[in-house]
Amino acid sequence: MSAQHSCFEVSITDRVAHIRFSRPERLNTFTPEAWIELPAIVKDIDRNARARCIVVSSSGKHFTAGMDLAVFTKPEGITSEARDPHLRAEKFRADLSALQDAFTCLDQARMPVIVCVQGGCIGAGVDMISACDIRLATKDAFFCIQEINIGMTADVGTFPRLCKLLPEGWVRQISYTGERLPATRARDLGLVNEVFDTQEAMLDHAMALAREIAAKNPLAVTGSKAMINYARDHTIADGLDYIGVWNAAMLSGAHMREAFVAKAEKRDAAFSDLLPLRDGPI
Repeated sequence: MSAQHSCFEVSITDRVAHIRFSRPERLNTFTPEAWIELPAIVKDIDRNARARCIVVSSSGKHFTAGMDLAVFTKPEGITSEARDPHLRAEKFRADLSALQDAFTCLDQARMPVIVCVQGGCIGAGVDMISACDIRLATKDAFFCIQEINIGMTADVGTFPRLCKLLPEGWVRQISYTGERLPATRARDLGLVNEVFDTQEAMLDHAMALAREIAAKNPLAVTGSKAMINYARDHTIADGLDYIGVWNAAMLSGAHMREAFVAKAEKRDAAFSDLLPLRDGPI
Protein backbone atom coordinates (compact mmCIF):
# COMPACT_ATOMS: atom_id res chain seq x y z
CA MET A 1 0.00 0.00 0.00
CA SER A 2 1.80 3.09 -1.21
CA ALA A 3 -0.81 5.77 -0.48
CA GLN A 4 0.13 8.48 2.01
CA HIS A 5 -2.22 9.07 4.92
CA SER A 6 -2.40 12.06 7.23
CA CYS A 7 -4.05 10.30 10.19
CA PHE A 8 -2.86 6.68 9.99
CA GLU A 9 0.21 4.56 9.38
CA VAL A 10 -0.29 1.25 7.58
CA SER A 11 2.02 -1.76 7.30
CA ILE A 12 1.50 -5.37 6.23
CA THR A 13 3.76 -8.15 7.51
CA ASP A 14 3.21 -11.91 7.68
CA ARG A 15 -0.24 -11.45 6.16
CA VAL A 16 -1.24 -9.17 9.03
CA ALA A 17 -2.21 -5.55 8.30
CA HIS A 18 -1.47 -3.01 11.03
CA ILE A 19 -3.42 0.27 10.95
CA ARG A 20 -2.14 2.78 13.50
CA PHE A 21 -3.54 6.16 14.51
CA SER A 22 -0.62 8.55 14.03
CA ARG A 23 -1.70 11.92 15.45
CA PRO A 24 -1.01 11.69 19.20
CA GLU A 25 -0.47 15.45 19.42
CA ARG A 26 -4.16 15.85 18.48
CA LEU A 27 -5.25 12.93 20.67
CA ASN A 28 -5.95 10.94 17.48
CA THR A 29 -9.29 12.67 17.01
CA PHE A 30 -11.49 11.91 14.03
CA THR A 31 -10.96 14.82 11.68
CA PRO A 32 -12.76 15.00 8.34
CA GLU A 33 -9.65 13.40 6.79
CA ALA A 34 -9.72 10.49 9.24
CA TRP A 35 -13.31 9.65 8.33
CA ILE A 36 -12.24 9.34 4.69
CA GLU A 37 -8.90 7.61 5.20
CA LEU A 38 -9.96 4.82 7.57
CA PRO A 39 -12.64 3.22 5.37
CA ALA A 40 -10.44 3.66 2.30
CA ILE A 41 -7.62 1.75 4.02
CA VAL A 42 -9.86 -1.01 5.36
CA LYS A 43 -11.72 -1.48 2.09
CA ASP A 44 -8.46 -1.61 0.14
CA ILE A 45 -7.12 -4.36 2.42
CA ASP A 46 -10.43 -6.22 2.28
CA ARG A 47 -11.27 -5.95 -1.39
CA ASN A 48 -7.74 -6.70 -2.56
CA ALA A 49 -7.21 -9.47 0.03
CA ARG A 50 -3.96 -7.84 1.11
CA ALA A 51 -4.01 -9.50 4.55
CA ARG A 52 -5.71 -12.26 6.51
CA CYS A 53 -6.17 -10.27 9.70
CA ILE A 54 -6.19 -6.57 10.62
CA VAL A 55 -4.81 -5.04 13.81
CA VAL A 56 -5.83 -1.48 14.73
CA SER A 57 -3.78 0.38 17.33
CA SER A 58 -2.95 3.93 18.29
CA SER A 59 -0.11 6.15 19.48
CA GLY A 60 0.39 8.45 22.42
CA LYS A 61 -1.44 8.55 25.74
CA HIS A 62 -4.95 7.96 24.39
CA PHE A 63 -6.44 5.68 21.75
CA THR A 64 -8.71 8.47 20.50
CA ALA A 65 -10.53 11.45 21.98
CA GLY A 66 -13.34 10.91 19.47
CA MET A 67 -14.78 13.42 17.03
CA ASP A 68 -12.60 16.47 16.41
CA LEU A 69 -14.54 19.46 17.72
CA ALA A 70 -13.81 21.35 14.51
CA VAL A 71 -16.30 19.04 12.80
CA PHE A 72 -19.07 20.45 15.00
CA THR A 73 -18.07 24.11 14.80
CA LYS A 74 -17.25 24.55 11.11
CA PRO A 75 -19.65 26.87 9.21
CA GLU A 76 -21.65 24.03 7.65
CA GLY A 77 -21.46 21.83 10.76
CA ILE A 78 -24.27 20.55 12.96
CA THR A 79 -24.23 23.58 15.28
CA SER A 80 -24.71 26.03 12.43
CA GLU A 81 -28.11 27.52 11.66
CA ALA A 82 -29.56 26.59 8.30
CA ARG A 83 -32.10 28.62 6.36
CA ASP A 84 -34.29 25.56 5.94
CA PRO A 85 -34.16 23.13 8.88
CA HIS A 86 -35.78 20.36 6.84
CA LEU A 87 -33.11 20.55 4.16
CA ARG A 88 -30.46 20.57 6.85
CA ALA A 89 -32.03 17.48 8.44
CA GLU A 90 -31.97 15.62 5.13
CA LYS A 91 -28.33 16.53 4.58
CA PHE A 92 -27.46 15.48 8.14
CA ARG A 93 -28.98 12.04 7.59
CA ALA A 94 -26.98 11.53 4.39
CA ASP A 95 -23.75 12.78 5.95
CA LEU A 96 -24.27 10.59 9.02
CA SER A 97 -24.68 7.52 6.85
CA ALA A 98 -21.20 8.10 5.44
CA LEU A 99 -19.76 8.31 8.97
CA GLN A 100 -21.56 5.12 9.99
CA ASP A 101 -20.18 3.34 6.93
CA ALA A 102 -16.65 4.32 7.99
CA PHE A 103 -16.98 1.89 10.91
CA THR A 104 -19.36 -0.61 9.34
CA CYS A 105 -16.56 -1.52 6.92
CA LEU A 106 -14.67 -3.00 9.90
CA ASP A 107 -17.66 -5.18 10.74
CA GLN A 108 -18.11 -6.20 7.11
CA ALA A 109 -14.45 -6.83 6.25
CA ARG A 110 -13.86 -10.45 5.26
CA MET A 111 -10.97 -10.78 7.69
CA PRO A 112 -11.10 -10.37 11.50
CA VAL A 113 -10.19 -7.02 13.05
CA ILE A 114 -8.36 -6.85 16.39
CA VAL A 115 -8.33 -3.44 18.11
CA CYS A 116 -5.83 -2.43 20.81
CA VAL A 117 -6.95 0.35 23.17
CA GLN A 118 -4.70 2.37 25.49
CA GLY A 119 -5.83 5.35 27.57
CA GLY A 120 -9.07 6.99 26.57
CA CYS A 121 -11.44 5.53 23.99
CA ILE A 122 -13.99 8.30 23.81
CA GLY A 123 -17.08 9.10 21.75
CA ALA A 124 -16.52 7.96 18.17
CA GLY A 125 -13.81 5.65 19.49
CA VAL A 126 -16.49 3.56 21.21
CA ASP A 127 -18.45 3.47 17.96
CA MET A 128 -15.32 2.23 16.22
CA ILE A 129 -14.18 -0.48 18.62
CA SER A 130 -17.75 -1.82 18.79
CA ALA A 131 -17.44 -2.71 15.09
CA CYS A 132 -14.25 -4.77 15.60
CA ASP A 133 -14.06 -8.51 16.20
CA ILE A 134 -11.69 -8.65 19.18
CA ARG A 135 -10.98 -5.87 21.69
CA LEU A 136 -7.85 -5.69 23.85
CA ALA A 137 -6.96 -2.96 26.34
CA THR A 138 -4.26 -1.75 28.68
CA LYS A 139 -5.04 -1.46 32.38
CA ASP A 140 -5.19 2.35 32.10
CA ALA A 141 -7.76 2.24 29.26
CA PHE A 142 -11.30 3.50 29.67
CA PHE A 143 -14.37 3.79 27.47
CA CYS A 144 -16.70 6.78 27.48
CA ILE A 145 -19.88 7.53 25.54
CA GLN A 146 -18.97 11.19 25.44
CA GLU A 147 -21.87 12.34 23.28
CA ILE A 148 -24.21 12.75 26.26
CA ASN A 149 -21.73 15.23 27.75
CA ILE A 150 -22.00 17.50 24.71
CA GLY A 151 -25.78 17.40 24.48
CA MET A 152 -26.35 14.75 21.82
CA THR A 153 -27.24 11.10 21.36
CA ALA A 154 -24.48 8.81 20.05
CA ASP A 155 -25.32 8.01 16.44
CA VAL A 156 -22.41 6.40 14.59
CA GLY A 157 -22.89 2.82 15.81
CA THR A 158 -22.58 2.71 19.59
CA PHE A 159 -26.11 1.59 20.47
CA PRO A 160 -26.86 -0.96 17.71
CA ARG A 161 -23.57 -2.76 18.42
CA LEU A 162 -22.85 -2.10 22.09
CA CYS A 163 -26.21 -3.59 23.08
CA LYS A 164 -24.96 -6.87 21.57
CA LEU A 165 -21.69 -6.69 23.52
CA LEU A 166 -22.64 -5.46 27.01
CA PRO A 167 -25.54 -6.08 29.40
CA GLU A 168 -28.29 -3.62 28.53
CA GLY A 169 -28.30 -2.09 31.99
CA TRP A 170 -24.66 -1.10 31.66
CA VAL A 171 -25.19 0.35 28.18
CA ARG A 172 -27.97 2.46 29.63
CA GLN A 173 -25.90 3.61 32.60
CA ILE A 174 -22.80 4.70 30.69
CA SER A 175 -24.84 6.27 27.90
CA TYR A 176 -27.05 8.28 30.27
CA THR A 177 -24.21 9.43 32.54
CA GLY A 178 -21.20 9.70 30.24
CA GLU A 179 -19.13 8.03 32.96
CA ARG A 180 -15.91 6.18 32.23
CA LEU A 181 -15.97 2.39 32.00
CA PRO A 182 -12.54 1.18 33.17
CA ALA A 183 -10.71 -1.55 31.26
CA THR A 184 -10.98 -4.17 33.99
CA ARG A 185 -14.72 -3.61 34.34
CA ALA A 186 -15.07 -3.70 30.55
CA ARG A 187 -13.29 -7.06 30.59
CA ASP A 188 -15.54 -8.39 33.36
CA LEU A 189 -18.60 -7.34 31.35
CA GLY A 190 -17.33 -8.93 28.14
CA LEU A 191 -16.52 -5.86 26.07
CA VAL A 192 -12.76 -6.49 26.27
CA ASN A 193 -11.13 -9.91 25.87
CA GLU A 194 -7.97 -9.23 27.87
CA VAL A 195 -6.26 -6.41 29.80
CA PHE A 196 -2.49 -5.83 29.76
CA ASP A 197 -0.05 -3.92 31.95
CA THR A 198 1.58 -2.13 29.01
CA GLN A 199 0.82 -1.16 25.45
CA GLU A 200 3.86 -3.13 24.27
CA ALA A 201 2.55 -6.32 25.88
CA MET A 202 -0.88 -5.70 24.36
CA LEU A 203 0.54 -5.20 20.86
CA ASP A 204 2.77 -8.27 21.15
CA HIS A 205 -0.27 -10.34 22.09
CA ALA A 206 -2.39 -8.80 19.32
CA MET A 207 0.23 -9.54 16.67
CA ALA A 208 0.72 -13.11 17.88
CA LEU A 209 -3.05 -13.62 17.86
CA ALA A 210 -3.31 -12.09 14.38
CA ARG A 211 -0.55 -14.35 13.05
CA GLU A 212 -2.32 -17.36 14.51
CA ILE A 213 -5.53 -16.35 12.74
CA ALA A 214 -3.59 -15.68 9.52
CA ALA A 215 -2.24 -19.26 9.63
CA LYS A 216 -5.76 -20.71 9.47
CA ASN A 217 -7.72 -21.35 6.31
CA PRO A 218 -8.89 -17.85 5.18
CA LEU A 219 -12.09 -19.29 3.71
CA ALA A 220 -12.99 -20.92 7.03
CA VAL A 221 -12.09 -17.75 8.94
CA THR A 222 -14.20 -15.46 6.76
CA GLY A 223 -17.00 -18.03 6.90
CA SER A 224 -16.84 -17.99 10.69
CA LYS A 225 -17.00 -14.19 10.76
CA ALA A 226 -19.91 -14.15 8.34
CA MET A 227 -21.79 -16.74 10.41
CA ILE A 228 -21.14 -14.94 13.72
CA ASN A 229 -22.36 -11.65 12.27
CA TYR A 230 -25.40 -13.33 10.75
CA ALA A 231 -26.25 -15.14 14.00
CA ARG A 232 -25.97 -11.84 15.88
CA ASP A 233 -28.57 -10.23 13.63
CA HIS A 234 -30.98 -13.15 13.05
CA THR A 235 -32.86 -15.93 14.83
CA ILE A 236 -31.27 -19.26 15.70
CA ALA A 237 -33.38 -20.96 13.01
CA ASP A 238 -32.18 -18.49 10.38
CA GLY A 239 -28.57 -18.94 11.49
CA LEU A 240 -28.78 -22.74 11.28
CA ASP A 241 -30.27 -22.53 7.81
CA TYR A 242 -27.66 -20.06 6.57
CA ILE A 243 -24.66 -22.07 7.79
CA GLY A 244 -26.09 -25.01 5.88
CA VAL A 245 -26.32 -22.96 2.71
CA TRP A 246 -22.83 -21.51 3.27
CA ASN A 247 -21.10 -24.85 3.77
CA ALA A 248 -23.07 -26.49 0.96
CA ALA A 249 -21.49 -23.92 -1.35
CA MET A 250 -18.08 -23.21 0.22
CA LEU A 251 -16.95 -26.13 2.38
CA SER A 252 -13.72 -27.27 0.69
CA GLY A 253 -12.64 -30.90 0.89
CA ALA A 254 -9.23 -29.88 -0.46
CA HIS A 255 -8.75 -27.36 2.33
CA MET A 256 -9.74 -29.90 4.97
CA ARG A 257 -7.42 -32.48 3.44
CA GLU A 258 -4.52 -30.01 3.61
CA ALA A 259 -5.27 -29.32 7.27
CA PHE A 260 -5.24 -33.04 8.10
CA VAL A 261 -2.08 -33.77 6.10
CA ALA A 262 -0.21 -30.77 7.52
CA LYS A 263 -1.04 -31.89 11.07
CA ALA A 264 0.10 -35.43 10.34
CA GLU A 265 3.33 -34.15 8.79
CA LYS A 266 3.85 -31.67 11.67
CA ARG A 267 4.08 -28.65 9.37
CA ASP A 268 2.15 -25.43 8.79
CA ALA A 269 -0.79 -25.85 6.46
CA ALA A 270 -0.61 -24.00 3.15
CA PHE A 271 -3.88 -22.30 2.29
CA SER A 272 -4.69 -19.96 -0.58
CA ASP A 273 -5.57 -16.34 0.16
CA LEU A 274 -9.05 -15.01 -0.44
CA LEU A 275 -9.51 -13.68 -3.95
CA PRO A 276 -9.61 -9.93 -4.58
CA LEU A 277 -13.07 -8.51 -5.16
CA ARG A 278 -13.90 -6.74 -8.39
CA ASP A 279 -15.58 -3.36 -8.65
CA GLY A 280 -18.30 -3.03 -11.23
CA PRO A 281 -19.77 -5.80 -13.44
CA ILE A 282 -18.30 -9.29 -13.03
